[in-house]
Amino acid sequence: MRPLETLLGRWSSGRGPLHLLLATRLRQLIDDGLLPPGAPIPPDRVLAKKLAIGRTTVVAAYEVLRQEGRIVRRQGSGTRVAPAALSSTRRAPDGGGRNPLFLHLLEPPDDVRLLTCAAPLAPPPQLIEAHANALPRLAALSDDIGYHPAGIWSVRRAVAERYTRRGLPTRPEEILVVTGAQQALSLLARLLVAPGDSVVVEAPTYSGALDVFRDGAAALRPVPAGDVGAYTEAMDEYRPAITYLVPTFHNPTGSVLGRFERNAIVRTAKELDLVVIEDDVPAELSFHDDEPPPLAAGGGENVIQVGSLSKVVWGGFRIGWVRAAPALVNRLARLKAIHDLGSDTIAQLAAVELLPNLDEIRAERVARLREQHDHLCAELREHLPSWRFEPARGGQTLWVRLPSGDATSYAQVALRHGVAVLPGVHFDPNGGSQDALRVPFVYPKADLSDAVRRLARAWSSYSGGRGERDSLHAIVV
Repeated sequence: MRPLETLLGRWSSGRGPLHLLLATRLRQLIDDGLLPPGAPIPPDRVLAKKLAIGRTTVVAAYEVLRQEGRIVRRQGSGTRVAPAALSSTRRAPDGGGRNPLFLHLLEPPDDVRLLTCAAPLAPPPQLIEAHANALPRLAALSDDIGYHPAGIWSVRRAVAERYTRRGLPTRPEEILVVTGAQQALSLLARLLVAPGDSVVVEAPTYSGALDVFRDGAAALRPVPAGDVGAYTEAMDEYRPAITYLVPTFHNPTGSVLGRFERNAIVRTAKELDLVVIEDDVPAELSFHDDEPPPLAAGGGENVIQVGSLSKVVWGGFRIGWVRAAPALVNRLARLKAIHDLGSDTIAQLAAVELLPNLDEIRAERVARLREQHDHLCAELREHLPSWRFEPARGGQTLWVRLPSGDATSYAQVALRHGVAVLPGVHFDPNGGSQDALRVPFVYPKADLSDAVRRLARAWSSYSGGRGERDSLHAIVV
């Protein structure tokens, strides 16, 4: 089970005394089954430290729940969810909804500034136009029930043509259309990973992928992000079912794997006959027109690409894809048919209109991201000069290191100053990166300025006012 401080989400963002806000969220977790009967609850001192609040606040919250009969507290055996807190017909949901990124998406709207999700905030006008232009295509359909588990052929052809233009010759039968890259990862894990199989992942890496692999009971084998020697050694030692990486504008660090490192990974995969999944989602968000070619462009028959339009176009436009050998695409299509019979037909028809002109949208998106990135960097240097970060070459996020303390506890303080930010530990399968935060720059400049000022006030509170006096200027690699 994920740590309680993760499950609590934006517990402190409401109105009222902190102990009542904490009790309310704990009550919700118990009633929803995320804290099942008999589950241990952290000691009040431990939870107080994790949430960066006073111990008396936790004690008071626990007392409210004890009086309600939802928890029991016994000397020597600690605090636990009461056996009768859930009815016998309820069961705890699986771990898929416990990722803090997904939890923030599920929260009701509030006044907290969200620096949690890295995706465009609004659909571009070209997407609206593409849907309008797709209507005649929809009207022209005949003898078509709209179920296409592998995707509409015209979309598969358009995605294949785009890969070909990027230096990776691709045929339509090598493309499977899916409902976003998250579904692509889920299908691949379901098909290729059996319980107990090894999966080599980066540390840190995209937390949604970690959830997918954990949900399949995989044995995660983390290696330091960017360490090609560690990649190849882990592939040789564990012979994993999958090696998963984000080599271009890495999520969350924004780094880019060099050509030599790419070739070494592709060569090792070929020699050992292993599968590599390249998460290609952020790859086209380069600030300097130096986007490296996909991994498979180096002769990687063992490399599977996963991509989507969520970062270049809009997160709500749930069109993604898998690029793989036709035989694997057919197997994935059969599996996808079980799940949803095929992705939304109207959205696919809009994608047909959009993909040939995607470079225009991409250029506008990248220009805006570059401005927002530079603005965020300037704001951090001015208001939080002791925080360390490396400016990104592309993508959507900065990986920021705190000079002291624990990012999870700091994030709790930040919540009480009206801003939600994800600690690095949620991206690190080793449980490391405890001093790191992922800060996206997908928001307008005014919003970024406001968010940084809230973060600065939270940092002053968290560090006792010492943090910025102890560092006279920014440390930027």
